[in-house]
Amino acid sequence: MGRIPQVVVITGASAGVGRATARAFAKEGARIGLIARGEAGLAAAKREVEELGGEALMLRADVADSAQVEEAAQAVEERFGPIDIWINNAMTSVFSPIHQMDSAEFRRVTEVSYLGYVHGTLAALKRMRDRDRGVIVQVGSALAYRSIPLQAAYCAAKHAIKGFTESLWCELLHDRSNVHVTMVQLPALNTPQFNWVKSRLPRKAQPVPPIFQPEVAAQAIVWAAKHRRREVYVGFSTWKAIIGQRILPRALDRYLARKGYSSQQYDGAAAPDSPSNLWEPLDHHHDLGAHGDFDERAKPRSWHFEATTHRKVLGLFGATFLGAFWLAGYASGMVAPAKPHDRVAWARKLTYIR
Repeated sequence: MGRIPQVVVITGASAGVGRATARAFAKEGARIGLIARGEAGLAAAKREVEELGGEALMLRADVADSAQVEEAAQAVEERFGPIDIWINNAMTSVFSPIHQMDSAEFRRVTEVSYLGYVHGTLAALKRMRDRDRGVIVQVGSALAYRSIPLQAAYCAAKHAIKGFTESLWCELLHDRSNVHVTMVQLPALNTPQFNWVKSRLPRKAQPVPPIFQPEVAAQAIVWAAKHRRREVYVGFSTWKAIIGQRILPRALDRYLARKGYSSQQYDGAAAPDSPSNLWEPLDHHHDLGAHGDFDERAKPRSWHFEATTHRKVLGLFGATFLGAFWLAGYASGMVAPAKPHDRVAWARKLTYIR
Protein backbone atom coordinates (compact mmCIF):
# COMPACT_ATOMS: atom_id res chain seq x y z
CA MET A 1 0.00 0.00 0.00
CA GLY A 2 1.50 3.36 -1.04
CA ARG A 3 1.99 6.37 1.17
CA ILE A 4 -1.00 8.74 1.32
CA PRO A 5 -0.12 12.04 -0.45
CA GLN A 6 0.27 15.02 1.85
CA VAL A 7 -2.24 17.85 1.79
CA VAL A 8 -0.45 21.19 1.46
CA VAL A 9 -1.78 24.77 1.38
CA ILE A 10 0.37 27.54 -0.12
CA THR A 11 -0.56 31.21 0.01
CA GLY A 12 0.87 33.44 -2.69
CA ALA A 13 1.00 30.35 -4.89
CA SER A 14 0.54 31.96 -8.29
CA ALA A 15 4.08 33.34 -8.74
CA GLY A 16 7.57 33.59 -7.31
CA VAL A 17 8.49 31.50 -4.27
CA GLY A 18 4.95 30.17 -3.88
CA ARG A 19 4.90 28.95 -7.46
CA ALA A 20 8.29 27.24 -7.14
CA THR A 21 7.19 25.64 -3.87
CA ALA A 22 4.02 24.29 -5.48
CA ARG A 23 6.17 22.65 -8.15
CA ALA A 24 8.45 21.11 -5.54
CA PHE A 25 5.58 19.55 -3.58
CA ALA A 26 3.87 18.44 -6.80
CA LYS A 27 6.90 16.29 -7.64
CA GLU A 28 6.16 14.37 -4.43
CA GLY A 29 2.54 13.81 -5.48
CA ALA A 30 1.07 16.24 -2.94
CA ARG A 31 -2.49 17.50 -3.00
CA ILE A 32 -2.14 21.27 -2.99
CA GLY A 33 -4.49 24.12 -2.21
CA LEU A 34 -3.23 27.09 -4.22
CA ILE A 35 -4.24 30.44 -2.72
CA ALA A 36 -3.70 33.74 -4.57
CA ARG A 37 -5.64 36.60 -6.15
CA GLY A 38 -4.59 36.35 -9.80
CA GLU A 39 -6.61 34.02 -12.02
CA ALA A 40 -4.06 33.45 -14.80
CA GLY A 41 -1.23 32.71 -12.38
CA LEU A 42 -3.35 30.29 -10.38
CA ALA A 43 -4.51 28.48 -13.50
CA ALA A 44 -0.92 28.07 -14.71
CA ALA A 45 0.21 26.87 -11.27
CA LYS A 46 -2.60 24.29 -11.20
CA ARG A 47 -1.59 23.05 -14.66
CA GLU A 48 2.04 22.66 -13.59
CA VAL A 49 1.15 20.82 -10.39
CA GLU A 50 -0.95 18.29 -12.29
CA GLU A 51 1.70 17.83 -14.98
CA LEU A 52 4.28 17.08 -12.27
CA GLY A 53 2.14 14.40 -10.62
CA GLY A 54 0.25 16.29 -7.92
CA GLU A 55 -3.33 17.42 -7.51
CA ALA A 56 -4.35 21.05 -7.22
CA LEU A 57 -7.28 23.16 -6.13
CA MET A 58 -7.43 26.80 -7.26
CA LEU A 59 -8.56 29.16 -4.52
CA ARG A 60 -8.88 32.83 -5.39
CA ALA A 61 -8.58 34.71 -2.13
CA ASP A 62 -7.00 37.80 -0.62
CA VAL A 63 -5.10 36.75 2.52
CA ALA A 64 -5.80 40.19 3.99
CA ASP A 65 -9.42 39.01 4.42
CA SER A 66 -9.61 36.42 7.22
CA ALA A 67 -13.00 35.15 6.06
CA GLN A 68 -11.66 34.37 2.59
CA VAL A 69 -8.70 32.47 4.10
CA GLU A 70 -11.01 30.45 6.35
CA GLU A 71 -13.25 29.59 3.38
CA ALA A 72 -10.21 28.48 1.38
CA ALA A 73 -9.02 26.23 4.22
CA GLN A 74 -12.46 24.64 4.48
CA ALA A 75 -12.57 24.06 0.72
CA VAL A 76 -9.18 22.29 0.81
CA GLU A 77 -10.27 19.90 3.56
CA GLU A 78 -13.58 19.16 1.84
CA ARG A 79 -11.71 18.28 -1.36
CA PHE A 80 -8.49 16.64 -0.14
CA GLY A 81 -8.92 15.86 3.55
CA PRO A 82 -7.00 17.12 6.63
CA ILE A 83 -4.32 19.71 5.94
CA ASP A 84 -0.82 18.43 6.79
CA ILE A 85 1.26 21.49 5.87
CA TRP A 86 0.28 25.15 5.68
CA ILE A 87 2.76 27.56 4.08
CA ASN A 88 2.31 31.29 4.66
CA ASN A 89 4.06 33.08 1.82
CA ALA A 90 1.84 35.78 0.27
CA MET A 91 3.36 39.25 0.23
CA THR A 92 3.32 42.70 -1.24
CA SER A 93 5.60 45.68 -0.75
CA VAL A 94 6.32 49.29 -1.62
CA PHE A 95 9.77 50.53 -2.61
CA SER A 96 9.81 54.07 -1.31
CA PRO A 97 11.36 56.40 1.26
CA ILE A 98 9.13 56.51 4.33
CA HIS A 99 8.37 60.21 4.02
CA GLN A 100 6.87 59.69 0.54
CA MET A 101 4.45 56.94 1.65
CA ASP A 102 0.94 57.37 3.01
CA SER A 103 -0.83 55.49 5.78
CA ALA A 104 -2.99 53.50 3.34
CA GLU A 105 0.12 51.96 1.76
CA PHE A 106 1.53 50.97 5.15
CA ARG A 107 -1.83 49.50 6.11
CA ARG A 108 -2.16 47.46 2.92
CA VAL A 109 1.36 45.99 3.13
CA THR A 110 0.73 45.12 6.78
CA GLU A 111 -2.63 43.49 6.02
CA VAL A 112 -1.15 41.25 3.32
CA SER A 113 2.44 40.61 4.39
CA TYR A 114 1.82 40.30 8.15
CA LEU A 115 -1.88 39.83 8.90
CA GLY A 116 -2.10 37.43 5.96
CA TYR A 117 0.26 35.17 7.93
CA VAL A 118 -1.85 35.58 11.06
CA HIS A 119 -5.01 34.66 9.16
CA GLY A 120 -3.34 31.63 7.59
CA THR A 121 -1.92 30.49 10.92
CA LEU A 122 -5.30 30.82 12.65
CA ALA A 123 -7.01 28.79 9.90
CA ALA A 124 -4.34 26.09 10.14
CA LEU A 125 -4.32 25.96 13.96
CA LYS A 126 -8.11 25.69 14.06
CA ARG A 127 -7.74 22.35 12.30
CA MET A 128 -4.34 21.09 13.45
CA ARG A 129 -4.61 21.62 17.23
CA ASP A 130 -7.53 19.22 17.70
CA ARG A 131 -5.76 16.60 15.58
CA ASP A 132 -2.49 17.32 17.43
CA ARG A 133 -0.45 17.22 14.23
CA GLY A 134 0.52 19.39 11.30
CA VAL A 135 3.20 21.84 10.21
CA ILE A 136 3.01 25.58 9.62
CA VAL A 137 5.83 27.16 7.63
CA GLN A 138 6.31 30.92 7.92
CA VAL A 139 8.26 32.13 4.89
CA GLY A 140 10.47 34.83 6.36
CA SER A 141 13.52 36.80 5.36
CA ALA A 142 16.81 38.14 6.60
CA LEU A 143 14.78 41.37 6.79
CA ALA A 144 12.94 39.88 9.78
CA TYR A 145 16.13 40.62 11.70
CA ARG A 146 17.80 43.46 9.79
CA SER A 147 15.74 46.19 8.14
CA ILE A 148 16.97 48.04 5.09
CA PRO A 149 16.07 51.45 3.66
CA LEU A 150 13.31 51.90 1.07
CA GLN A 151 11.30 48.87 2.28
CA ALA A 152 10.07 50.00 5.70
CA ALA A 153 6.56 48.52 5.43
CA TYR A 154 7.80 45.12 4.24
CA CYS A 155 10.61 44.96 6.82
CA ALA A 156 8.15 45.84 9.57
CA ALA A 157 5.82 43.04 8.43
CA LYS A 158 8.66 40.50 8.50
CA HIS A 159 9.67 41.64 12.00
CA ALA A 160 6.04 41.29 13.08
CA ILE A 161 5.81 37.73 11.72
CA LYS A 162 8.88 36.80 13.75
CA GLY A 163 7.41 38.29 16.94
CA PHE A 164 4.05 36.58 16.35
CA THR A 165 5.70 33.23 15.67
CA GLU A 166 7.91 33.41 18.77
CA SER A 167 4.79 33.83 20.92
CA LEU A 168 3.20 30.88 19.14
CA TRP A 169 6.26 28.68 19.76
CA CYS A 170 5.95 29.33 23.50
CA GLU A 171 2.24 28.58 23.56
CA LEU A 172 2.59 25.31 21.64
CA LEU A 173 5.34 24.20 24.03
CA HIS A 174 3.14 25.10 27.01
CA ASP A 175 0.29 23.04 25.55
CA ARG A 176 2.65 20.14 24.73
CA SER A 177 1.25 20.30 21.21
CA ASN A 178 2.66 18.22 18.38
CA VAL A 179 1.83 20.96 15.88
CA HIS A 180 5.16 22.24 14.58
CA VAL A 181 5.83 25.81 13.41
CA THR A 182 9.01 26.80 11.62
CA MET A 183 10.39 29.96 10.00
CA VAL A 184 12.47 29.91 6.82
CA GLN A 185 14.58 33.06 6.57
CA LEU A 186 15.32 33.73 2.90
CA PRO A 187 17.94 35.76 1.02
CA ALA A 188 17.35 37.95 -2.04
CA LEU A 189 15.51 36.00 -4.73
CA ASN A 190 14.90 36.25 -8.46
CA THR A 191 11.11 36.53 -8.41
CA PRO A 192 8.64 38.69 -10.39
CA GLN A 193 7.93 40.85 -7.32
CA PHE A 194 10.38 43.48 -8.52
CA ASN A 195 8.13 44.02 -11.53
CA TRP A 196 4.87 44.07 -9.59
CA VAL A 197 5.47 45.95 -6.32
CA LYS A 198 4.71 49.64 -6.12
CA SER A 199 7.91 51.66 -6.52
CA ARG A 200 8.96 55.28 -6.24
CA LEU A 201 12.60 54.51 -6.95
CA PRO A 202 14.20 56.57 -9.75
CA ARG A 203 15.69 53.39 -11.27
CA LYS A 204 14.44 49.83 -11.70
CA ALA A 205 14.11 47.82 -8.50
CA GLN A 206 16.26 44.75 -7.90
CA PRO A 207 16.95 42.28 -5.06
CA VAL A 208 20.04 43.09 -3.01
CA PRO A 209 22.84 40.82 -4.34
CA PRO A 210 23.73 38.00 -4.01
CA ILE A 211 20.56 36.77 -5.72
CA PHE A 212 19.25 33.20 -5.61
CA GLN A 213 16.70 31.40 -7.77
CA PRO A 214 13.25 30.78 -6.21
CA GLU A 215 13.87 27.03 -6.42
CA VAL A 216 16.47 27.47 -3.66
CA ALA A 217 13.74 28.89 -1.43
CA ALA A 218 11.33 26.11 -2.45
CA GLN A 219 13.88 23.44 -1.57
CA ALA A 220 14.34 25.01 1.87
CA ILE A 221 10.59 25.28 2.49
CA VAL A 222 9.97 21.63 1.60
CA TRP A 223 12.89 20.58 3.81
CA ALA A 224 11.68 22.72 6.72
CA ALA A 225 8.20 21.21 6.46
CA LYS A 226 9.69 17.75 7.06
CA HIS A 227 12.22 18.51 9.81
CA ARG A 228 11.49 19.88 13.26
CA ARG A 229 13.90 22.78 13.01
CA ARG A 230 12.85 26.02 14.76
CA GLU A 231 14.37 28.24 12.06
CA VAL A 232 16.19 27.65 8.80
CA TYR A 233 18.58 30.25 7.38
CA VAL A 234 19.01 30.09 3.61
CA GLY A 235 22.17 31.58 2.10
CA PHE A 236 25.35 32.87 3.69
CA SER A 237 24.11 36.41 3.05
CA THR A 238 21.11 35.74 5.32
CA TRP A 239 23.36 34.38 8.05
CA LYS A 240 25.69 37.38 7.76
CA ALA A 241 22.81 39.86 8.02
CA ILE A 242 21.34 38.17 11.09
CA ILE A 243 24.65 37.73 12.92
CA GLY A 244 25.83 41.20 11.90
CA GLN A 245 22.67 42.76 13.34
CA ARG A 246 23.30 41.02 16.65
CA ILE A 247 26.92 42.15 16.86
CA LEU A 248 27.24 45.48 15.02
CA PRO A 249 23.81 47.04 14.43
CA ARG A 250 25.06 50.63 14.35
CA ALA A 251 27.76 49.76 11.83
CA LEU A 252 25.11 48.16 9.62
CA ASP A 253 23.00 51.33 9.90
CA ARG A 254 25.89 53.34 8.49
CA TYR A 255 26.72 50.79 5.80
CA LEU A 256 23.12 50.60 4.58
CA ALA A 257 22.81 54.38 4.64
CA ARG A 258 25.67 54.44 2.12
CA LYS A 259 24.93 51.32 0.05
CA GLY A 260 21.30 50.39 0.68
CA TYR A 261 19.84 52.73 -1.96
CA SER A 262 22.08 51.84 -4.91
CA SER A 263 22.07 48.08 -4.17
CA GLN A 264 18.29 47.96 -4.66
CA GLN A 265 18.32 49.63 -8.09
CA TYR A 266 19.83 48.92 -11.51
CA ASP A 267 19.79 49.61 -15.21
CA GLY A 268 18.39 53.05 -15.88
CA ALA A 269 15.14 54.84 -15.13
CA ALA A 270 12.05 52.95 -14.04
CA ALA A 271 8.94 53.13 -16.20
CA PRO A 272 6.75 55.99 -14.95
CA ASP A 273 3.33 55.05 -13.55
CA SER A 274 3.96 51.31 -13.98
CA PRO A 275 1.13 49.20 -12.49
CA SER A 276 1.57 47.41 -9.16
CA ASN A 277 -0.17 44.58 -7.34
CA LEU A 278 -0.64 46.52 -4.12
CA TRP A 279 -4.40 46.84 -4.52
CA GLU A 280 -5.20 44.51 -7.43
CA PRO A 281 -3.36 41.47 -8.84
CA LEU A 282 -1.38 41.88 -12.04
CA ASP A 283 -1.72 38.26 -13.12
CA HIS A 284 -5.45 38.19 -13.85
CA HIS A 285 -4.70 37.85 -17.56
CA HIS A 286 -0.94 37.18 -17.75
CA ASP A 287 0.97 34.44 -15.94
CA LEU A 288 4.05 35.89 -14.22
CA GLY A 289 5.70 32.56 -13.39
CA ALA A 290 8.29 31.90 -10.70
CA HIS A 291 11.32 33.76 -12.08
CA GLY A 292 12.03 37.45 -12.39
CA ASP A 293 14.44 39.29 -14.69
CA PHE A 294 17.68 38.20 -13.01
CA ASP A 295 18.29 34.67 -14.29
CA GLU A 296 21.79 35.54 -15.50
CA ARG A 297 22.83 36.72 -12.03
CA ALA A 298 20.87 34.32 -9.82
CA LYS A 299 22.53 31.37 -8.10
CA PRO A 300 20.80 28.00 -8.55
CA ARG A 301 22.13 26.59 -5.29
CA SER A 302 23.03 27.68 -1.76
CA TRP A 303 26.01 25.85 -0.31
CA HIS A 304 25.26 27.44 3.05
CA PHE A 305 21.80 25.86 3.06
CA GLU A 306 23.29 22.49 2.07
CA ALA A 307 25.65 22.76 5.05
CA THR A 308 22.77 23.76 7.34
CA THR A 309 20.73 20.71 6.41
CA HIS A 310 23.72 18.37 6.88
CA ARG A 311 25.18 19.89 10.02
CA LYS A 312 25.26 16.58 11.91
CA VAL A 313 27.37 15.03 9.17
CA LEU A 314 29.61 18.10 9.05
CA GLY A 315 29.91 18.07 12.84
CA LEU A 316 30.95 14.43 12.78
CA PHE A 317 33.46 15.15 10.03
CA GLY A 318 34.84 18.09 11.99
CA ALA A 319 35.15 16.05 15.18
CA THR A 320 36.88 13.26 13.25
CA PHE A 321 39.28 15.74 11.66
CA LEU A 322 40.14 17.34 15.01
CA GLY A 323 40.58 13.93 16.61
CA ALA A 324 42.93 12.84 13.84
CA PHE A 325 44.83 16.11 14.15
CA TRP A 326 45.17 15.60 17.90
CA LEU A 327 46.42 12.03 17.47
CA ALA A 328 48.93 13.11 14.85
CA GLY A 329 50.14 15.87 17.16
CA TYR A 330 50.42 13.51 20.10
CA ALA A 331 52.36 11.01 18.03
CA SER A 332 54.83 13.72 17.03
CA GLY A 333 55.13 15.05 20.60
CA MET A 334 53.22 18.28 19.87
CA VAL A 335 50.21 17.50 22.07
CA ALA A 336 50.52 17.58 25.86
CA PRO A 337 50.63 14.13 27.50
CA ALA A 338 47.91 13.17 29.92
CA LYS A 339 50.31 12.31 32.78
CA PRO A 340 51.29 15.36 34.90
CA HIS A 341 54.98 14.42 35.26
CA ASP A 342 55.39 14.26 31.46
CA ARG A 343 53.90 17.73 30.87
CA VAL A 344 57.03 19.61 32.05
CA ALA A 345 59.19 17.79 29.51
CA TRP A 346 56.57 18.38 26.83
CA ALA A 347 56.45 22.11 27.61
CA ARG A 348 60.25 22.37 27.38
CA LYS A 349 60.22 20.59 24.04
CA LEU A 350 57.49 22.93 22.71
CA THR A 351 59.45 25.99 23.93
CA TYR A 352 62.58 24.74 22.20
CA ILE A 353 60.69 24.10 18.92
CA ARG A 354 59.26 27.61 18.95
